[in-house]
Amino acid sequence: MSDRLFIFDTTLRDGEQVPGCQLNTVEKIQVAKALETLGVDVIEAGFPVSSPGDFKSVVEISKAVTWPVICALTRAVENDIKVAAEALQYAKHKRIHTGIGTSDSHIKYKFNSNREEIIERAVAAVKYAKKYVEDVQFYAEDAGRTDNEYLARVVEAVIKAGATVINIPDTTGYCLPDEFGRKIRFLKENVDGIEKVVIATHCHNDLGMATANTISGIQNGARQAEVTINGIGERAGNTSLEEVAMIFRSHHELNVETNINTQKIYGMSRMISSLMNMPVQPNKAIVGRNAFAHSSGIHQDGVLKNRESYEIIDPKDVGIDENSIVLTARSGRAALKHRLSALGVELEQEKLDQVYEDFLKLADRKKDIHDDDILVLAGAERSTNHRIKLDYLQVTSGVGVRSVASLGLNIAGENFEAAASGNGPVDAAIKALKKIINRHMTLKEFTIQAISKGSDDVGKVHMQVEYDGHEYYGFGANTDIVAASVEAYIDCINKFC
Repeated sequence: MSDRLFIFDTTLRDGEQVPGCQLNTVEKIQVAKALETLGVDVIEAGFPVSSPGDFKSVVEISKAVTWPVICALTRAVENDIKVAAEALQYAKHKRIHTGIGTSDSHIKYKFNSNREEIIERAVAAVKYAKKYVEDVQFYAEDAGRTDNEYLARVVEAVIKAGATVINIPDTTGYCLPDEFGRKIRFLKENVDGIEKVVIATHCHNDLGMATANTISGIQNGARQAEVTINGIGERAGNTSLEEVAMIFRSHHELNVETNINTQKIYGMSRMISSLMNMPVQPNKAIVGRNAFAHSSGIHQDGVLKNRESYEIIDPKDVGIDENSIVLTARSGRAALKHRLSALGVELEQEKLDQVYEDFLKLADRKKDIHDDDILVLAGAERSTNHRIKLDYLQVTSGVGVRSVASLGLNIAGENFEAAASGNGPVDAAIKALKKIINRHMTLKEFTIQAISKGSDDVGKVHMQVEYDGHEYYGFGANTDIVAASVEAYIDCINKFC
């Protein structure tokens, strides 16, 4: 009989800490419901004490989701724990995730403390959390660089205090797989009461070993994997949910099963990519554009004769339907709704109608409509309630002439117009925009990404603007890259105006 591996998804907490990936509460609820359909066991919904927005999101996700455990992160601080408990009040199954750094580096430089005091603080935090919930998870931050004997002492103490799950994070992504596996095995063999709790892994990808470390930890006794969709997360990211799920689906000899509905993986991946404005690299395992592409003649011949010659995963097992409906200007609402649903996006009829109208306009300008195109359209609908909207844009540009742009903005129902020249069409358009929005803003980052390879495809623009000492991220998408750039800039402005 196979062992059960619990999947703990932290896309909405660790994943959302990536600059530019912040979601609003409505979007977080959409993601949480999709994660529930995907089959994750635990959803880490946020860090409630960190901001009113995070607190509200944990509250609303707790109301919206039925069977997964809803988890809230805290530090080993009483007020953090109290606020987390309040945010979880509506959760059907609730968990408080508290902890403290245990490596000598954290103890000395982060806490200016000593090993004995850290154990006391860890025990006190777990005991305080137990006053509010029965299910308490403890994290030993930077466990990857923590001395094993001392780590065992900390873990044994918090188990006696009432912890139900013990999280062993490789916070800096430093460990080698065999080293991390030995750490888990050491705890299994040397901690009194370890059989009463679930050991969790939380691995970062700084050296590209997050998934390998997670698998090694599981092979040595861990039974909860902390992961994110597409491996997003701080710095180089976290362990990818899709990689862990498909490794155990492919390697039956490991005798480990998850509750993940793998056919939902591709749609979930695209949904997160679109909502968080985080492109999936083409060669990303499982969900990248090239994950099932074969360009070598020898490989193509082998796949045509027998798919398993070069593919260990059937694309349909992760939700990639090779015979999916092709969307064109003649497609109806039903076809669009079907494809959005396959990608994890459910829209009410009124919103679907708005997206469909935009879809028809795009289909008239493009030969092929890709999944990313319609996700961009579905995402663009989120901007309809913005205070500032682009009304029109006209640009004159060419070789040997100075670019000139004129544009109109609708600001809270009032129309404004301006024109400016600049060093290129984008520069001219943004200068015209700044004439209307008379604020001192500095463009810090400007990234253009083509969704695919055609000259008529949608371009996605990501911008970072600094205003009043704070940084704001914006996103725009359009077949006209100048318009996409202006939309991204406006998206930034709407976040502080």
